Amino acid sequence: MKKYSVVLVDLDGTLSDPKIGITKSVQYALEKMDIVERDLDKLETFIGPPLQVSFKEIYGLDDALINQAITYYRERFTDKGMFENQLYQHITTLLEHLKKQGYRLAVATSKPTVFAEQILNHFNLAQFFELIVGSNLDGTRSAKGDIIADVLAYFSEFNEDQFIMVGDRKYDLIGANENHIDSIGVTYGYGSLEELVDAKATYIVHSVNELKEILT
Repeated sequence: MKKYSVVLVDLDGTLSDPKIGITKSVQYALEKMDIVERDLDKLETFIGPPLQVSFKEIYGLDDALINQAITYYRERFTDKGMFENQLYQHITTLLEHLKKQGYRLAVATSKPTVFAEQILNHFNLAQFFELIVGSNLDGTRSAKGDIIADVLAYFSEFNEDQFIMVGDRKYDLIGANENHIDSIGVTYGYGSLEELVDAKATYIVHSVNELKEILT
């Protein structure tokens, strides 16, 4: 594997497992809109893509209802949901090791930047990242390709072949491909192996330790 200089890392499903917080907040929003979904497992598809995309594709909501659903979602998420979350095992060790190896690190997430910053500070991970880029609260800059492009612009001294994106869903890999950078798909998150293969991940790993090995 070639040597990279900048590693972009997704948050949900890659650094931490946010299932409880996200799915319960979606469940709360749906209940507010008279949609009952008792099985949290069925709401796992909300982990990864922008909320606007999920509410539209899964429940067929129009723009006005999507905005209302997101408002309800954030009521619960900002109160408790963002911290109903746990780091995947060995993540802190991985980030420490990458920093010691001289990598420049950035978070590239579809989650609003303000929430990503709070979560990373909660887990004491913000110290490892030079840059944290997410979506805006008004729903703009939610496409992963746009988020990655902003990270690349920040690290403008590097060529495209010096970047690599790490993520668990097709959106991470598609965004990487749109920006002509390599990618690593991780199967321990919420994307299936088939999804990662179809999205043309440059590499695929099955654990945090394997991710460490492939980068170092």
